[in-house]
Amino acid sequence: MSPFLNSRSSWWLIVGGLLMLTACLPLTLSAPPSMSSPPPAALPVLPTLTPFLPSSPTPPPTLVFVARRSPTPTPTPSAAPPSPTATLLPTLDPSWRPTPIAPLDSYESIRFLLLGSDRRPGGSFRTDTIIVLTFWPSRHQVSMLSIPRDLWVAIPGWGMQRINTAYQHGELNGYPGGGAALMKDTLKENLGIQVDHVAMVEFDGFKRIVDTLGGIEVPVACAYTDWRLIAPDLDPEDEKNWWLYTVGPGYVHMDGDLALWYARSRKRSSDFDRSRRQQEILRALYARLLQADTLTRLPELYRQLSGVIATDLGLNDLLQLSFYAPQLNNARIRSYSIRPPYVTPTIGEGGAYLLVPNPPLLSELLQEALNPAADLPQREAVVVQVENGTPWEGWEMLAAWRLNYAGFQAQIAPAQRRDVLTTLLIEQRKDADATSRDLLLRVLGLDSSHFLSQPGDSKIAYRLILGRDYQPCFQPSELP
Repeated sequence: MSPFLNSRSSWWLIVGGLLMLTACLPLTLSAPPSMSSPPPAALPVLPTLTPFLPSSPTPPPTLVFVARRSPTPTPTPSAAPPSPTATLLPTLDPSWRPTPIAPLDSYESIRFLLLGSDRRPGGSFRTDTIIVLTFWPSRHQVSMLSIPRDLWVAIPGWGMQRINTAYQHGELNGYPGGGAALMKDTLKENLGIQVDHVAMVEFDGFKRIVDTLGGIEVPVACAYTDWRLIAPDLDPEDEKNWWLYTVGPGYVHMDGDLALWYARSRKRSSDFDRSRRQQEILRALYARLLQADTLTRLPELYRQLSGVIATDLGLNDLLQLSFYAPQLNNARIRSYSIRPPYVTPTIGEGGAYLLVPNPPLLSELLQEALNPAADLPQREAVVVQVENGTPWEGWEMLAAWRLNYAGFQAQIAPAQRRDVLTTLLIEQRKDADATSRDLLLRVLGLDSSHFLSQPGDSKIAYRLILGRDYQPCFQPSELP
């Protein structure tokens, strides 16, 4: 097998989109303006930060959304850098058993278990993508929790194993209710998570979903490079058919093949980074599915795609859930991931890589991820107008999605000019509070030198003008 083909790569279910027409609206933003002829207008009075480029600026760096070959024509497994912690991981105590986490209060929630499988005809399979999506209808909130495939759990009837084997055990060994039931029971017994509905999709099914929708627009905030087949129809066993491919940063249109690669690959990253990218894809799918032309086609799409999604939800269920869509927006979706320090990487029998839960820390994360956020309405009330003052297309969308991740509303407005050097957050309301200002600066990775107060009677509390110094890359898990 080629060293660049992940034998147990995740994949997964975008039925989250079909399931959760209830779960989120697309960004309520105006379309990015065409900047072929930006209007000559002045920005507000600015501090002395040399905010604009000189009259003859150095050409900006080119954003790369294309593939480029590796300098090594025939890469070998040693081409991938070894894990620096590979020899430092603790060894699993064979007598270790998990501490069950008490059942979590649902607050009248509906929970969906979204699974991605690498199942191939006639072979074994794993559900390497595991996402718990929780929806609170009365509170108009949604959260996504990614569960790592290597989480070491007690599977009812089979003992201690990785969580990604539970579905297969249930399917192949006659567990009552099959693989879906065993996955639900495993989550309940180990993490206290009560699941209401399950949906699973495989590689080809995911690509078909994306292509049926005409592709998706993905906010790639952090440039990503990894091995990819030069063309989808080439033999993956031939190393000459692989090259290094880079995407982002930018607002990138992806077809099914590119979206699958972006959410599946991990040769040059990790399972935790892959979970982040999978949630990016899922958010982008939600946004596409909830556009007007898609909503009106829901029955037709259900008939077209029902054969590639294994779920206990019917069309009537989806139609009923879709009534909640107008009450939700992208700022009401929270993202979480089980990762260190909530789990400890450990070496098990035979050198197996495992993630052992740290019960006290993990319990705190689950309480936050699986209960509604009390402060979300306060954050959502803060609206930020985003303007792209850089030469790079799509960066205003990256900033808007970043604000949404933290619970703030964002609106896109045409930039007055595209040669801004220094990013500015401008306060425009007399009643703006310091808490929101400080929180926004932290979310955007800015310090107080990037803040300007111009209080007035504007309906928009803050105006964000992106400059060339803006760093679009961020980690959702690190947002305050």
